[in-house]
Amino acid sequence: MLLDIRTYRCRPGTINKHLALYEQMGKAPQFRCLGEPLAYLKTETGNPNEYVHIWVYENAGDREAKRAAMWSDPEWLAYTQESAKLGALESQENKLMVPADFCPLKKKS
Repeated sequence: MLLDIRTYRCRPGTINKHLALYEQMGKAPQFRCLGEPLAYLKTETGNPNEYVHIWVYENAGDREAKRAAMWSDPEWLAYTQESAKLGALESQENKLMVPADFCPLKKKS
């Protein structure tokens, strides 16, 4: 199991517009290509301009194939163009992580 943990920071005052645009245009193609995320989270404490989503893949090859499908999806590409026009995203950090052996997320053999 491979977890793709993505943290995004929006320019102050733009996170709600950005998430609304994602819900309207980006969610359907992304969920269709990647499956449902483990989590899609807004900050409760800390930086109010950040949000995080976590995607679960079988392995690096599964991640690569699903993300390639997403980046060839015309609906996803249309969303990314509208997101760029909105200009809300300021930064992005990605971490690929694996669960510890005792983690309940770890698939049973």
